[in-house]
Amino acid sequence: MSEVVIETRSLAKKYTRDDFTVVALDQVNIQIKKGDFVALMGPSGSGKSTLLHLVAAMDKATDGEILVLGQNLRQMNDRALAKWRTAHIGFIFQSFNLIPVLSALENVELPLKLTNLSKQERLAHATTALQLVGLGDRLGHLPRQLSGGQEQRVAIARAIVTDPDLILADEPTGNLDSTSAADVLNLLSRLNKEFGKTIIMVTHDPHSARCASTIRYLEKGLLLPEGQAPEDWALMQSTALNIG
Repeated sequence: MSEVVIETRSLAKKYTRDDFTVVALDQVNIQIKKGDFVALMGPSGSGKSTLLHLVAAMDKATDGEILVLGQNLRQMNDRALAKWRTAHIGFIFQSFNLIPVLSALENVELPLKLTNLSKQERLAHATTALQLVGLGDRLGHLPRQLSGGQEQRVAIARAIVTDPDLILADEPTGNLDSTSAADVLNLLSRLNKEFGKTIIMVTHDPHSARCASTIRYLEKGLLLPEGQAPEDWALMQSTALNIG
């Protein structure tokens, strides 16, 4: 039986704005096992990215429990969370979040500066990560000298350079054309199948979601039962597939 690496129990996240309380997540219970590739889908504002950020320790829950890789994240202070996140999480952003004045190699090296590796070791690891995503010939290129798909592959290399236990991707194909998106999805699938990486991907796109082994839907902060989608989702998917 596969090891459970993520488990939430009655997880909730609320934001207070002026006199209003916004419930982003409401009593979410989910288990994700090692080696799973899970797509989180649902309408905008359904809580997908909020759940992803809680798993990544980039935000803090309001109520409930969240256990990731055996750690209860709600019991850790900010310093411990930052150290834990560096060691265990690789995060891929929709907008790439590359530093414009740094080369591809320097961007990928950045997370390793928080480790005890020497400069030579850091560059060797970063080079290997870029070769893995097919950019071994673009080490010295700045982000502006790369296509959108290449920028996202640099971002993926940066996410995997520390050999994290979890890869979390927030709309990784949202800013890409169909060809570049397919390349990124193929790369994520390879990381899952060949390297056994546990991946959680937030997406609106049914094409992207089909790369995952499991699809879970959120609606208005609620995680729907496994195998259940929002009532209007079939129509939304059909429309998206026809347009695509």
